[in-house]
Amino acid sequence: MPQRRRPKKGSRAYGPRKRAQSQTPRLDSWPEISGAPKIQGFAGYKAGMTHAFIVDKRAKATTSGMEVQVPVTVLEVPPMKVAAVRFYENTIYGLKTAGEVWAQELDPLLDKRLNVPKSHDEASFAKYDGVDVDDVRVIAYTQPKMVKGVPKKVPDVMELRIGGGTIDERKEFAKGLLGKDVTINDFATEGTLIDVVAVTKGKGFQGVTKRWGVKLLSHKNSKHRRGIANLGPKRPGYVRSTVPGSGQMGYHQRTEFNKQLMKIGAEGSEITPKGGFLNYGDVVNTYVLVHGSVPGPTKRLVRLRDATRAPKTVNDVTDITYVSTSSKQGA
Repeated sequence: MPQRRRPKKGSRAYGPRKRAQSQTPRLDSWPEISGAPKIQGFAGYKAGMTHAFIVDKRAKATTSGMEVQVPVTVLEVPPMKVAAVRFYENTIYGLKTAGEVWAQELDPLLDKRLNVPKSHDEASFAKYDGVDVDDVRVIAYTQPKMVKGVPKKVPDVMELRIGGGTIDERKEFAKGLLGKDVTINDFATEGTLIDVVAVTKGKGFQGVTKRWGVKLLSHKNSKHRRGIANLGPKRPGYVRSTVPGSGQMGYHQRTEFNKQLMKIGAEGSEITPKGGFLNYGDVVNTYVLVHGSVPGPTKRLVRLRDATRAPKTVNDVTDITYVSTSSKQGA
């Protein structure tokens, strides 16, 4: 008899499946880029999804040159404000903060998010001219008061890397951004591939069957059917982490790689359906259309970053022929 093979159920890609520490995603790596200095990240709020018709430009696709329908996610991306510039030096233990310079005029609500330094001296940039700096980043925060569909006022704070050019050019570029607004156009253009990072929709404490997709036990089983029949071998004398178990499902930080930024629009009214997006309302600021789905529910903060695994060849800017604005209220 051949040996019967029964693959394990469920994804082993992430573990342990704990709740995310913060609703603001943390980024551990940034790609190296060439060209003039620019910010390598941005943030927005998820408004909802719709569909669009585009001309398929994939040369080897069966629908090449034809009009196809694709799902798109609408993100509202109002301007972000740069609160500080931070310098890093490379040590044997990794990057270590070498110093930072804060802007003089900041949102008063920023105090509710972090302890803002009391002394702001933009002229202190001069003391970092001769310092050996290996990386330059900015501390930026969102402006949710400008967003009609997000019911909060306290900004979300995050760190954005300055990439491209030399270190001295990055310093000068960051100095020009201090205390000013940055827009989505300062980060990317239409057709760019980006990584999307967000915290997924939380589903609370769930059982084994829903959490891992294991098979239901036989109807002859005693007392229960939605359990995990065997917790593992006798030795070692504990349940291994590879054994499916009940626990937290959802509300995990996840990254979607190589999502195309299909469109950047200035008027939110041109994308808002009649009656507004479900559970969100009207888009009133600049918006972007991202190809496909994005982690998280509506109103969730979504971070964007330059693609870290970008392919060698990228398709041209997508020709969008139609974007649906039909109301999704009855869906």
